[in-house]
Amino acid sequence: MKILIHGKNLELTGALKQYTEAKIEKATHHYKDIVKEADIHLSIEKNPRVSFQTAEVTIFANGTVIRAEEKTENLYSSIDLVSNKLCRKLRKYKERNSNSIHNSQFKNKESYPIEDEGSSFFDKPLFEEGREATLPEPSIKNKYFEMTPISSEEARKQLDLIDHDFYVFRNNKNNELQVIYRRNNGGYGLIQSK
Repeated sequence: MKILIHGKNLELTGALKQYTEAKIEKATHHYKDIVKEADIHLSIEKNPRVSFQTAEVTIFANGTVIRAEEKTENLYSSIDLVSNKLCRKLRKYKERNSNSIHNSQFKNKESYPIEDEGSSFFDKPLFEEGREATLPEPSIKNKYFEMTPISSEEARKQLDLIDHDFYVFRNNKNNELQVIYRRNNGGYGLIQSK
């Protein structure tokens, strides 16, 4: 399994890296056959009034993205909690997939996001005669995903695994893009075109 560790507002010491790798490897130990890559982001808030230290882990498992995040006042505690949460989500994912017949196309394809941070600013000369240098407009970060058509029930399961408020998917019945989201009062909502 490939493990990538990133730090924001902190120095990634050897001890911190070893601790993080050990915890994530322990959490994914029983799932080595499905886990391909772990992307870990550790961060500390700059604001002294807010003493949150965050550990966020994204796992790529057989074309599925599983995400867990924890914030506490201690980074090691955040790492412990996120590894426990990740272990529970992986168990849940494996149980669901072992109990049902899974689409073989979806199971075998790895769909890693490809990020494009290109901006038209870099395609133009920096200085032209008679012009002053200006900062570029903020660029839009593009992400591309392979969207194998799935059912709305499978999309709901994916939403539970990624810890986001919504999930965009291509419906296998009509091949249209749809969005499933968590409602504030509980349950789920589905956005689809007419």
